[in-house]
Amino acid sequence: HRQRYVTATDRRTAVDFAQIVKDLLEVRYPHADKVVLVLDNLNTHKPAALYQAFEPAVAWRLLERLEIHHTPKHGSWLNMAEIELSVLSQQCLNRRIPDATTLVREVAAWQQARNADPRPVNWRFTTADARIKLKRLYPSIQVG
Repeated sequence: HRQRYVTATDRRTAVDFAQIVKDLLEVRYPHADKVVLVLDNLNTHKPAALYQAFEPAVAWRLLERLEIHHTPKHGSWLNMAEIELSVLSQQCLNRRIPDATTLVREVAAWQQARNADPRPVNWRFTTADARIKLKRLYPSIQVG
């Protein structure tokens, strides 16, 4: 099932990322054997971040439960996470927010409302469209 979990941090470091992953695995999905994690290519979104933040045994235990997929570097507009961030920006962050406490409260309220009314992504970009627009990314097979 798809849920949105938004965390506001003071910075965007590898250790912050590792703490969020640990929370995801130990608090939100403690009984899941495997959690599929789709990540963009931000330099902090790497398995090594867990080793930076935790003892090797803890990092390994967490990583064993993850199935990590990275989004295409040049296809962020295809990425559902990017779409969700755009919705968050339009519905929640489209004004001046005076302080971190207000930001955390507003983002939590948005997250709760969004999870209560999940809406699927309505893809209008077909496979045929992708083959034309992204032709350079597909291998071409020469016969003969």
